[in-house]
Amino acid sequence: MNLPTDFVNKYQQLMGKSEAAQFIASFDEPTTPGFRLNPLKASQPIDLDLSEPTEHCQFGYHGQVSGKTVDHQSGAVYSQEPSAMYVGEVAHPNLGERVLDLCAAPGGKTTHLGSYLQNTGLLIANEIDSKRAKALVENVERFGMTNTIVTNTDPDHLAAQLPEFFDRILVDAPCSGEGMFRKDPDAVQYWSVDYPIECAARQRTILTQAVKNLKPGGELIYSTCTFAPEEDEQIIAWLVDTYGFEIQPIKKFAGMDDGQPDWADGDQDLTNCVRIFPHHFNGEGHFIAKLKKPANAENAKGPRRFRGISRNIEMPSKDQNQLFNQFAKATLKNVHFDKLVVFKDHLYSVPENTPNLSGIKIVRLGLEIGTFKKNRFEPSYGLALALHPDQVSQKITIDLADWQKYVHGDTFQVSPDLKKGWYLLVCQQQPVGFAKVVNGTAKNFFPKGLRFAM
Repeated sequence: MNLPTDFVNKYQQLMGKSEAAQFIASFDEPTTPGFRLNPLKASQPIDLDLSEPTEHCQFGYHGQVSGKTVDHQSGAVYSQEPSAMYVGEVAHPNLGERVLDLCAAPGGKTTHLGSYLQNTGLLIANEIDSKRAKALVENVERFGMTNTIVTNTDPDHLAAQLPEFFDRILVDAPCSGEGMFRKDPDAVQYWSVDYPIECAARQRTILTQAVKNLKPGGELIYSTCTFAPEEDEQIIAWLVDTYGFEIQPIKKFAGMDDGQPDWADGDQDLTNCVRIFPHHFNGEGHFIAKLKKPANAENAKGPRRFRGISRNIEMPSKDQNQLFNQFAKATLKNVHFDKLVVFKDHLYSVPENTPNLSGIKIVRLGLEIGTFKKNRFEPSYGLALALHPDQVSQKITIDLADWQKYVHGDTFQVSPDLKKGWYLLVCQQQPVGFAKVVNGTAKNFFPKGLRFAM
């Protein structure tokens, strides 16, 4: 790889020429793919090679997964680079916690947080870029997460609306991306000697607001995919000096390095931080730190309390309740929804402890259950992926050929004995969507924007 001369010189000075030579040589090595299994699903994938589990991630494996498989489409697996998996492991929220993933797209860390929350508590996944927020919604939906609200707003709005609200906050900060040069060689073109300094200024701005969202005694997990000390050790030293955070120890697996105290100004002990170098660990570059907010931090006012979640979000009407109950009685069983609300004719289940989010742009309000149309209720794709097969009274097991027709948007034939109604489609033990059966034909409701051909 043709790395910038300034980049090479910088790390020769930081590491010494011998260590830097190994580091620079690692950029010519191939990347290592990986994936995580989704514990929210009722069944594990049946065709994946699970012979190489990752030591550092409970749900992780080395290996390649295709996006055009039942496992991927159904959300049973999530493709993720092995080093990036360790961020979610370090964050590891407890059941019932309120968690904020502040810079969440495309959703790798968000879905990992969801693996541990097990659809309890509340997870707000925020992404300031609206296009990337759409990808985040798709991944949250595919994973079957019902406790997750996706927002598209800037950190200062979240800080103002939800001061000291969260038990745990993950900031996977936008950075110079040096650790991703192997995966995305185009990122090299954006790099300059001043770019890490620019990124560090943006990271301080983001963290200044994130600190306000965190409860006293809460944990802040900070990560980047860069090697730059300006964005790593120096940011952590700044957090400790400015806000009195305490750096928490993180378990290190073979090939993981300590943070480098001599890469930051001051006398902070940064060895509890984790550095992942590609010439030491089988993965891309990452930096991870876990910090605890002082328990005696100055208390701010709690979240603003108003009735409801936000304007234009209402309780279902009598007629809407009747339509949904007709669907639920015919199709569902053993399903518990949290608080049911309606926004623009869409029915959502939102976590019971959802705060008022006025002034915050909401992209996904918990689990979308379906849509009210003229005298009928139409279940959502997201509901199908959040269900287990034993939670429906009407389901059809389809083979791979019919699954291929389904994801392409085509109809297919089913038993003429099936009564008219909504059916959950199950392929390779995984729910893949809903179809409406009419006279032996499964009408296709796979989302148009997600359709693909094999």
